[in-house]
Amino acid sequence: VFGEQRATMFYCGDDSAAKAIVHRLADELDFDPVDAGPLEMARHLEPLAWLYIYLAVNQGMGANCAFKILQR
Repeated sequence: VFGEQRATMFYCGDDSAAKAIVHRLADELDFDPVDAGPLEMARHLEPLAWLYIYLAVNQGMGANCAFKILQR
C-alpha cells in the first residue's frame, strides 16, 4: 500500500477458477488485482517485471516503487 493507493497486481491465465483464487489472494495482500486476460498475455507482463527490476536496482528506487493502473 502506498498511502491510500494499492499497487496493481496483474495476473493472467486460462483457468477461470485459478484466476479467481489469484484475484482473491492479491486482494487479501492489499494489491489492486487486474485480470490481464488469457495466459498468452504473460509474455507482455514479463517485461514489466524487468522494468520494475531496472527501476528498483539501477534507478535506486528499491522497494519504494510500484505500478498502478489509474481509471476514471
